[in-house]
Amino acid sequence: MTDTAALPSAPLPSASLPRPHSPALPLPLPHSPRRVAVFGAGYIGLVTGACFAELGHRVVVRDIQPERIDLLRSGDVPFFEPGLGDLILRNKERLSFTLDVHEAVRDAEVVYVCVDTPPTASGDADLSRVWAVVDALKDTASHLVAVVVKSTVPVGTGDRVRVALDEAGLHHVGYASNPEFTAEGSAVDDFLRPDRVVIGAFDEATARWVEGLYAGVDGPVETMDVASAEMVKLAANALLATKITFINEIATVCEATGADIEHVARAIGRDHRLGPYFLNAGLGYGGSCFPKDSRALRAMASNSGYPFQLLNAVIEVNELQPRRAIQRLKSELGGLRGRRVALLGLTFKPGTDDMREAPSAVIASRLLAEGAEVTCWDPMARPGPVQPWSSTTRHDTVDDAVSDADAAVLVTEWPELVDVDWPAAARRMRHPLFFDGRNLLESTAMLDAGFTYMSVGRATRHR
Repeated sequence: MTDTAALPSAPLPSASLPRPHSPALPLPLPHSPRRVAVFGAGYIGLVTGACFAELGHRVVVRDIQPERIDLLRSGDVPFFEPGLGDLILRNKERLSFTLDVHEAVRDAEVVYVCVDTPPTASGDADLSRVWAVVDALKDTASHLVAVVVKSTVPVGTGDRVRVALDEAGLHHVGYASNPEFTAEGSAVDDFLRPDRVVIGAFDEATARWVEGLYAGVDGPVETMDVASAEMVKLAANALLATKITFINEIATVCEATGADIEHVARAIGRDHRLGPYFLNAGLGYGGSCFPKDSRALRAMASNSGYPFQLLNAVIEVNELQPRRAIQRLKSELGGLRGRRVALLGLTFKPGTDDMREAPSAVIASRLLAEGAEVTCWDPMARPGPVQPWSSTTRHDTVDDAVSDADAAVLVTEWPELVDVDWPAAARRMRHPLFFDGRNLLESTAMLDAGFTYMSVGRATRHR
């Protein structure tokens, strides 16, 4: 890589309005390990910090929660993510944690903003945590090379941050958007071996400096203007959410016509133009990204005067999907009042303890509203004493959860559920009805085990 002193001070291509002030060349390229401050010790911040430390950089992660920082300093991770704990332990000489802004920024060359941007009542992203970081830099960041936002933010946020940095006298500090594309359960691998690294900057020098931080990462780098980088994250998640919702709509038609969604999805996925990914019919998408980002993109479009009708339909169908499962159970059982229903899996996906926007919460709430008793099993989820979970009964084993139940609903496709002794489980139930909300199990085997078997996108099969 050539030194930036030989590069022209060229802006990256953009179709937007004229850029705010951009820092002048030359900027030092990160040939050697850099000093990185990461604001936010959640999923994205911790993975970002630990992975940058793995790449050889010296990293300080700052958060505002004392209990979280204490936990990390003691060597524990506040949530489950495969490989993350080992990564933090292996890089403990290059990775530290603090509550203090000045300690985090004191020696830093780059600040990564990895704070949460939850939805507001209008569906817009709440950027208060982002602005809190920007405000904290005004008196502490005279020596910084760049500020990089990895948090998911609306298009146009970078322009506003650039103006705020300029007004604070930080004209020399570059700005970049570097959205994350990590999935819970595979976040470390997604960071170190990504499909792509997206870097949006107002000038080529900043883009190349940030790109240098990723030396050693096995994946292509896409550089572009800031607005386009901000849009990439929202558009990618909206497209994936649309694909999930589309296959769930096809599944509903399959149920009505006698077609089998598993056969349909497998054949569709063999088309090289479409691919097999995100074509698994189920109870709908959940987690921290798809619901939030879809609503944020819809709100952003609405604020611009454009009613994003396709995305409106995606969100509506996804919200209805777990409720359709309740209606099918109610029809099969002749009502839910007084029935006991076991929920198998609570997290929004296997391999994580995250329950944000999980379909299980909607299903449990609806069952309780219909007068059912709800029992639960999950190998990792630890829901707090809040509704609907405070009105349910947790069990440590699947057998205990389904004991005396009138129905069992597989909500999360935990691999442990494949190895359950289902004939024995059926004998423990009052009414061996099984709703496979992820089409994980083989229908004939469940029939042979003694169940009436219901699934998504296929007709109910009775014993």
